Amino acid sequence: MTNFSKFAFFALLIGAGAFTSCSKDDDNTVAAKPSIYERLGGTALVDDPDSTDPAVKIEAGRLSYRKVVNTTIQLIVADITAGAPGNLNAHFAPLLAETGTTQSTNIAELSDNLTDFFSFNTGGTNAVNTYSGLSMAAAHNPATNNRMGVKATAADYTKFEGYVGAAANQNGVASNTELYTDIVAVLESLRSTIVQAP
Repeated sequence: MTNFSKFAFFALLIGAGAFTSCSKDDDNTVAAKPSIYERLGGTALVDDPDSTDPAVKIEAGRLSYRKVVNTTIQLIVADITAGAPGNLNAHFAPLLAETGTTQSTNIAELSDNLTDFFSFNTGGTNAVNTYSGLSMAAAHNPATNNRMGVKATAADYTKFEGYVGAAANQNGVASNTELYTDIVAVLESLRSTIVQAP
């Protein structure tokens, strides 16, 4: 689950931005809807809370995604550790079986890859948001990605979406907002590729 494809978000990018439309007299235009990345803070540089160096900056949109990704991972791991019913242990077992600094390094890599993926595919166009991972289908197939424990069912994916939703809420994106709805649409656009088990 460390890598994903750009292709899966092509439809999202089209849907996430509204196209300029003209009236009959071509005098009235509707401004394009800002991308999800822009609505999460965009390219404005802010202090990176993960760095002790005050000179280190991060794009606000990327920081927003990183916070949601990290919170999602924490929620999943907490449920796995607690043995919560319906947890995603089978999916993350290979990664969580790694020990010590290897595990923490690979979880950090997972976070970076997911942050790259979502930032790049929702409007983060600067070089910091470059993504070059596996296709979505390959990333979620244990036969092609040894860090994926099992193929996902529809119920597994719905559970994952719940973790992302809770993480978004914890990081200031309320459930009853257009931004939240647009993030859910991104996740739903990936469902048919990620869900590979009956």
